[in-house]
Amino acid sequence: MDASNRQWGITLLRVSLGVMWIAHAMLKLLVFTLPGTATYFESVGFPGFLAYPTFAMELVGGTALILGLYARQFALILTPLMLCAASVHFHNGWVHTSPGGGWEYPIFLAVSQIALWLMGDGALATRRTPRFTLDTLVRA
Repeated sequence: MDASNRQWGITLLRVSLGVMWIAHAMLKLLVFTLPGTATYFESVGFPGFLAYPTFAMELVGGTALILGLYARQFALILTPLMLCAASVHFHNGWVHTSPGGGWEYPIFLAVSQIALWLMGDGALATRRTPRFTLDTLVRA
C-alpha cells in the first residue's frame, strides 16, 4: 500500500471515530438529557457529575478528530471513556445486542482509538502532532 492510500485510510478511521463521539455526545444531550445521563451514571456506580465532563469531552474530542486537530492526543484522551463504558457492560457478556449491551463494541472502539494514536493523524489534518513509534518506547 502506498503512503497516500495509508494516509487516506487513517483519515477515514479518524473521521468515523469523530462522528461516533459526536453522536454519543448528542445522544446524551438530546435523547437522555444531561441530568438523565447523570442519573444513569449513578445507577451504574459512577458519580453523576461525570456526565457533564464526559459529554464535553465527547463533543470536543469528536470535533477535534473530524478536523484533525491534535487527533492523536484526543484519540488517546478519549480511550479511557470507552474503557469505562465497556466496564459497565462486562457482566452482560460479549455481544452488544445482549440485554443491557455487551462489551465488544466499546472495546473495539477503544482499540480503534489506540490504533489511530499509533498511526498518526492521516490526510487533511488541521494540526499535526509528532508521530509515535514503538521504537520510541524501546529506546526510552
